[in-house]
Amino acid sequence: MKKITLIFLFLSITTAHSQIRDFSEKGNGLVNLERHQFTINILGPGIRYELGLFKNVSVSTSFTPAFARYQEGYTLGFAWHTRIRYYHNFQERLDVNKNVIGNSANYIGPARSIFWEPVQFTDNISDGNSDYAFAFYGGVYGVQRTNRKGFNVNAEVGYGYFDSKTLDSGHGFLLNVTFGWVATKRKSTKPTFD
Repeated sequence: MKKITLIFLFLSITTAHSQIRDFSEKGNGLVNLERHQFTINILGPGIRYELGLFKNVSVSTSFTPAFARYQEGYTLGFAWHTRIRYYHNFQERLDVNKNVIGNSANYIGPARSIFWEPVQFTDNISDGNSDYAFAFYGGVYGVQRTNRKGFNVNAEVGYGYFDSKTLDSGHGFLLNVTFGWVATKRKSTKPTFD
């Protein structure tokens, strides 16, 4: 029994050492994910910064236009968005030889967006109240694609709870689509296979 335990312990240590070596050989472990990505949105002007945290997880913040609709009404205008993105199909895209540069993949995650009345293009929820604000808390599903020249498309749809101190709260959906250019240096154009 002691021999089996020693063999198992040896194999466990060897496997763990191999995984640690592989992790350190790949730097910070962000195999396909960009460590830093700053995007300037051309259509629907705005900006977005995305920070890669783990192999498939990033956080992002942006100030871009979005459309929101819930029981109180709708609004279209600028919002401050924060996201935690879990990219779920990097490996599938690599397996069929598709681009993953610039975080070109699909993602899901929790989201928060804050809308203020002064930066809205159109709405039907103000009812004469020129000083409203509300926040969206929910989940989003998004698609992001960046080509080799740096042009970026990001589209996401979400559903969640809208909270406001000056308006009625409720639930509804959010739509956010941006077209821009990634201003930061992207990883090599050669695919990285695990």
